[in-house]
Amino acid sequence: MEGGGVKGIGLVGALSVLTEHGYTPRRVAGTSAGAIIGSLTAAGMPVDVMRREITRLDYRKFRDEDFIDRLGIVGKGASLLFEEGIYEGDYLRKLLQGYLGELGVKTFGDLRITEPWAQELPPEQRYKLVVLTADITRGRLVRLPWDYHLYGLDPDEQLVADAVRASMSLPFFYEPARLGKSLLVDGGVLSNFPIDLFDDISAWPTFGIKLSARPEGDTRTRPADGPVEFAQAILQTMLNAHDQMHLDDPCTLKRTMFVDAAAVKTTDFDITPAQQELLYQNGRKGAEKFLAGWDFADYKAQCKHPLKPFTRTPPTSN
Repeated sequence: MEGGGVKGIGLVGALSVLTEHGYTPRRVAGTSAGAIIGSLTAAGMPVDVMRREITRLDYRKFRDEDFIDRLGIVGKGASLLFEEGIYEGDYLRKLLQGYLGELGVKTFGDLRITEPWAQELPPEQRYKLVVLTADITRGRLVRLPWDYHLYGLDPDEQLVADAVRASMSLPFFYEPARLGKSLLVDGGVLSNFPIDLFDDISAWPTFGIKLSARPEGDTRTRPADGPVEFAQAILQTMLNAHDQMHLDDPCTLKRTMFVDAAAVKTTDFDITPAQQELLYQNGRKGAEKFLAGWDFADYKAQCKHPLKPFTRTPPTSN
């Protein structure tokens, strides 16, 4: 699941269609908003409950400020200078922790996979959820809980809500999360669409949900006149370059559903109920269009899996 701030409502719309067609995800990966919705999915929250809860949210509370932040431009400037971000991110973390707790999930140990098919995976990867964050101290992409061992931590003991909070730390907007001496920011800095993360088992496909319209055949250009637009163009290129390599692959396009979310900005926390409904319905439309043309046999015939085939007898349903 791709990240995209409040655009993540579109992910719920796509999930609703997948559920109606009988699909149940065995593992979920996501960045930022994709990590938020992904964690609820992995924890077993029904999609109808998920939709109900997201429509109740006051997204303005996501801009949670401390005392310094409330001192206007000067305060926000001080937050950027001393805390590397304006908003705290605590409201979302506590909200998610409450949702997960009601579903019986607190740590990644509660999301460990014990089914026989997972024995093919390395032990550190036997989890229903993976969230991506960027460690700017070490200069690398971090996959949690897979990479907790790099920090000397037991993944089973780490809070799921803390990992998701790290994944949604949009640079400069939210304060970075801390893991030991490392600073963690939004995983979208390095990978906003981790479509290839589960390409180790070929018995069933990985579906991707991307919060953008399907790419056109021609290359779109954006103006970069002046220093502000130039800086924005550089940042957008950094965010998109890694994942664009995936989308240049026809086999990635075959397994990706596209949700048109252009009408809403990532940080549009003043989103209206009408805009929320538009995102949700666009998510449904994207998934319906994708499933109408999806053929797993055709996919396997045209897209040879790069890794060894699955050696155990897989479950009969996807």
